[in-house]
Amino acid sequence: MTAHRKYPPGPNDYAFGTRSMARMRRDILGYFAELKQNYGDAVSFVTGGYRLYIFFHPDQIHEVLVTRAKSTTRLPRVMQTIAQWNGDSLLIVEGEKWIRQRRMVQQAFQPRRIQSYGDAMAACIRELASRWDGDLNGKAFVDIEIDKQMTQLTLAIICQTMFSKRVDEFSSDIARAVAVLSDIAFHEMQAFVRLPNWLPTARNRDKRWAIALLDRIVWDLIRQRRSTPTDHGDLLSMLLSTVDDQANNQGMSDRQVRDEAMTLMLAGHDTSAAALDWYWYNLASHPDVVRHCQEEIDRVTGGDPPTFDHIAQLQYIQATIKESLRLFPPAVGVFLRQNTADLEIGGYHVHKGSLISLSSYVVQRDPRWFPNPESFQPDRFLDGRADQLPDGAYFPFGAGPRVCIGQSFAMTEFLLAAAILLQKFDVSLPPDTPRPIPHVTLAMRPRDPLVLRWTRRAVAESKASTTATLHNP
Repeated sequence: MTAHRKYPPGPNDYAFGTRSMARMRRDILGYFAELKQNYGDAVSFVTGGYRLYIFFHPDQIHEVLVTRAKSTTRLPRVMQTIAQWNGDSLLIVEGEKWIRQRRMVQQAFQPRRIQSYGDAMAACIRELASRWDGDLNGKAFVDIEIDKQMTQLTLAIICQTMFSKRVDEFSSDIARAVAVLSDIAFHEMQAFVRLPNWLPTARNRDKRWAIALLDRIVWDLIRQRRSTPTDHGDLLSMLLSTVDDQANNQGMSDRQVRDEAMTLMLAGHDTSAAALDWYWYNLASHPDVVRHCQEEIDRVTGGDPPTFDHIAQLQYIQATIKESLRLFPPAVGVFLRQNTADLEIGGYHVHKGSLISLSSYVVQRDPRWFPNPESFQPDRFLDGRADQLPDGAYFPFGAGPRVCIGQSFAMTEFLLAAAILLQKFDVSLPPDTPRPIPHVTLAMRPRDPLVLRWTRRAVAESKASTTATLHNP
């Protein structure tokens, strides 16, 4: 019989865990990497009144996220913060209520639905490509602040796929409202004490304004759709019409629809933009990878505009996306759970009520699973090599029953963005571009503005010229 050790090793923090908490607030990714290097695959210390366990081995991660998933829950403080605007959505609820809602929301992400969303995504991306093409008129290149552009793109995509609306049909403040809630959520979850909402602070005023703005948009659309029930082929139509076939075909209440729509709008926009920021940076840093992607696009599309029907064949581009998600998992790169029962994990007894944290950012840079881990090598995900990884070594979308429900939606978005933009443009780093520093809020984005250089592809220009000649002899 295996003897279970009391606690994993960890830093001695005699200031009631405040020093460790301050380190996590300042640089959680760097601190977790340092803890793994100093103490190994399991680390433990007391902070914020809880004993925190951090596990870095894939076996332990698989156990937490998959095998023992029913024995963990989100930290109440985190749920209370997000529930201020997401209500009782999938991100918040637990138990039987979560099972029922997951069953219903999952129907919005069936393959046939993803294809219709893909058409809307492609239209948004082509509109962006057209603007960039105009910016390049008379110029050899344009330097584009890519983080701003990807924020605008993913917001346009979520408005189109969620509501069948162009983003400019809404208030011009919608992007600011989303950014405000993302920033406030991160700060409130990290704060030693969360101030009551009734206090007249600037942050509370911003929060009330942002929630009211987004609420008005979502509620107005729900009322419009209920009064004229037509399937628009978007996420909102699916949420309004879905029923639970295991509960007398009961549908969602308007309040449930509102909560899920708000969650999908906020979560789907910020993390997708973050993933695309890092993706374009990785490609701009590797011109050979850009060329390989473009060769695959040309071969698969035959020069036609990329569509949803092409993306399953873009195996190399899919590998570049997966490798970028390995290096920079967008959803913070840190998972935090609280166990609702005593657990045995990695040879340690984890008492009920402890905190358990996992870091995809650190684990996915472990040389045991990814040799030369800091290097961008898409080949890791070709020819079945990733199938040899142990469960729990790669989890940018999470794992187990709570794996990201929008994973296929996000991958479709990334593949189409890569295919459409790389068919028309080359991307590179401007001279003296510094290495971007990850900044963690609800998503992990570059701390400073990320500027990349875009030029027209010679192949794309040649094809456009040929097409014009054929149509205008």
